[in-house]
Amino acid sequence: MFFKKKKEAGKPEAAEKKELLYKENIRVGCKPDTQENVIRAVGQMLVDTGYVDQPYVEAMLEREKSFSTYMGNELALPHGVEAAKKEIKASGIAVMIFPEGTQWGKEKAKIVIGIAGVGEEHLQILGVIADKMLVPNAAEELVKGDVDTVYRVLSGKE
Repeated sequence: MFFKKKKEAGKPEAAEKKELLYKENIRVGCKPDTQENVIRAVGQMLVDTGYVDQPYVEAMLEREKSFSTYMGNELALPHGVEAAKKEIKASGIAVMIFPEGTQWGKEKAKIVIGIAGVGEEHLQILGVIADKMLVPNAAEELVKGDVDTVYRVLSGKE
């Protein structure tokens, strides 16, 4: 798993904690598209699985206008602007894999991971993704992998 929240003493467990990544939020073999369409698609996956409300998708586009979410190593991590935090219902990610790459500004991204993080959890999520991507051949494994492979690499689960 990406990370486990420590249970605070005396606080009841939440009714149902959403997983950070569900297999239905992984798309492999994606065809290149415009950066805006890719952000809309990955954002809509977050909406459809209940992580965020619809306005968060526009906030992801707004973030990209202020600075690129391209991280290098053929990885882009689109996420919303700070003002959109109120649109996040639960922390989660959605993944799109582009074997041929898709244009991301002046770069090409093969792995696009949309992120929604409650509070400061987005920083933890970014850190964990960065750590996983430092593993030799991790990006190549994701790009060549199927949904189960992507899920295993990013979640640590089978």
